[in-house]
Order: sequence, then C-alpha cells, then structure tokens
Amino acid sequence: MNEDRLRQIASEQPEFSRLLGIRLIEATPERVVMALPVTEALSNRNGVMHGGAILGLTDNAGGTASSINLQPGQNTVTLESKVNFLRPIRIGDTARATVTPVHLGGTTQVWDIAVTRGDGKLAAKVTQTQMTIAWKDPAPVARR
Repeated sequence: MNEDRLRQIASEQPEFSRLLGIRLIEATPERVVMALPVTEALSNRNGVMHGGAILGLTDNAGGTASSINLQPGQNTVTLESKVNFLRPIRIGDTARATVTPVHLGGTTQVWDIAVTRGDGKLAAKVTQTQMTIAWKDPAPVARR
C-alpha cells in the first residue's frame, strides 16, 4: 500500500473515536498505536477508566489496523473481542493501545492489542478478530 493511501485510511477515523478523544499516534500495516486520555467522563464509579472505554479504544484501534490491511472495496467488522483487565488506569492518565497482527487472512484478521498506562505497565490485553466483508449496497452515512 502506498504511503498516501495508508495515511488517508489511518486519518479517516470514525466520529465515535473523536467523541471519546482517541488520538492516532502511529499506523503501519504491522502496527497501530492510539492513545486516549482518561477523563472523568470515561471513568467508572471507582475513579478509573471504564471497561467500555477501554474496549472502545481497542475496537477502534483494531478496526483501523484491519482497514489498513484490506483490499480496495473491502470493509471490516469486529467479529469477536476478548479482554483481560489487568490493572486500573486512573483519571488523568493516558491509555495507549498498541495493535500487532496475529493472523492476516483473506476472510479474518486476528489482532493482539496491548493497553498500557502512562507508567508503561500492561493494563489490559485484548485479542480481537475482524471479519473482512464486501458490502453489496453500502448503507448511507448519516451526517449532521
């Protein structure tokens, strides 16, 4: 894939990622890195990052990695995401998701996603499977 196309795919993040505050740091076919500052809005009642926010970060990062590895006309959807929560990430810290491939097949891609805290310690480990699809009739994108 040429560098311009890679940058275009990586930079075209869904509105959901902007809503959460996810920032793209690095994107290559072999590695995607994204960061998400932990705010009070993304925390649970214990003052740490909500598990749903961690999964939102990892799902977006894995989807980006998959999209970079698709052929023209193909799309991807998350088929499965398995997470182990290992350590809390406190408000004021930043979660960093690093995505690397386990399997890049024609119909599925499997990704290893390590979520670390600002101190570099592993906070969550995700294994994600993305399925490759070709939409017959793409759904219209609602824009506000």
